[in-house]
Amino acid sequence: MDGRAQTAAARAARSTPTCFWRLPIRDDSANVPVATMSPATILFFSALFIVFEGVQLVVAERYLGVKKIAADLDPRESGPSEQVAFAWSSAIILYWLWMLAALLSPLGRVQVACMLTVSVLGGSLRRSCGLKWVLVILTLEGAVRIGMLTSLIASAWRAL
Repeated sequence: MDGRAQTAAARAARSTPTCFWRLPIRDDSANVPVATMSPATILFFSALFIVFEGVQLVVAERYLGVKKIAADLDPRESGPSEQVAFAWSSAIILYWLWMLAALLSPLGRVQVACMLTVSVLGGSLRRSCGLKWVLVILTLEGAVRIGMLTSLIASAWRAL
């Protein structure tokens, strides 16, 4: 064998993997920038949704209060007006869209995932329980989401 054939054979032997799997190699040339939320945006919307959660707790107490539960009244019969229901539903949809968009940001991803999980679990529990437990579950959901939003505000403030 001549020298060229030996070096080609040696290169081929070196490039052949000795095992069947390899760890993925990070290729920085193929990175595509991902649009994430700035800490200021997270700070603003977190504060806005803390106010929303507080108002939601007050409204839940008003429509599902202990007095109405004790009187055995169905709150669906005396609900809010159509305009208030539309505004409230729109705010909840915007809240969910914001949480889903915030999952793309590395800042506060754990808090947002926790809020989404609590919302999904709370919704399923509210559908399967009696009217007396709905207020309790709504209050616990709101408390956990307010805590996660407070933690998100602290994280965003530190990142500024």
